[in-house]
Amino acid sequence: MTPGREARTILRAGAVALPVLAVTHAAPAVSAFGSLRNRLMPRLAGQGRPDHVALTFDDGPDHLSTPHFLRLLETRELRATFFLLGSMAVRSPGLVREMSAAGHEIALHGWAHRPLLWRGPRATYDDLARARDTVAGLTRTPPRFFRPPYGAMTTGAHVACRRLGLTPVLWTAWGEDWRKRATPRSVHDTVVAGLRGGGTILLHDSDCTSTTGSWRNALGALPRLLDTCRESGWDVGPLRDHGRRVPERAAADDRSPALYMP
Repeated sequence: MTPGREARTILRAGAVALPVLAVTHAAPAVSAFGSLRNRLMPRLAGQGRPDHVALTFDDGPDHLSTPHFLRLLETRELRATFFLLGSMAVRSPGLVREMSAAGHEIALHGWAHRPLLWRGPRATYDDLARARDTVAGLTRTPPRFFRPPYGAMTTGAHVACRRLGLTPVLWTAWGEDWRKRATPRSVHDTVVAGLRGGGTILLHDSDCTSTTGSWRNALGALPRLLDTCRESGWDVGPLRDHGRRVPERAAADDRSPALYMP
């Protein structure tokens, strides 16, 4: 084969391979579609035991807003899961330690709030590893869960999670508290419309990636939302309490943990 023909063959092969690689990279992003995720990917959506609802927050820690959520949860004697951005954690290391010491579960939202769809496998791994090491260094406990920005997973993100010992978890119901026209009432009603027992709620304890002051919508909705969960007979807590209990004998036989995510 002549050099010119060989070059053309390589270019044609590349033209075919690149779209295939792009589709493979982006295919997991279908999980960003809530109705599809909740129906076909219950584990990724965060479905747990039917008498429990997992309460989760994204985008913190924020020294201006997160303490308000911590005080409200302390008043209710409740704990939640906070998905932290590494870039925010390094700005408020004392707040991260305070959250962990108060019993809240600290999870990862990556280092920077950028779509993983535009990142390759290496950049994705570096982002998650940097955030994990930062959070683990502050709390002395390696985080267990990861939630990607915008809820869009990629093949590279799944691979990075496996390498770093992270479990990706999205949500089954959110309040759209980041919207410009959101109100505490709209946040409550939007969450409840999609919430069932065993669901995972997503709210935001920071406005660092959304409309200024939007965290107040989530905070204002939270008391009524907690009351609604209680009236429905659902316990509210962090993701670590969201699994189903395994019979003691089965757990002893296979040495599986007492709790597992479905």
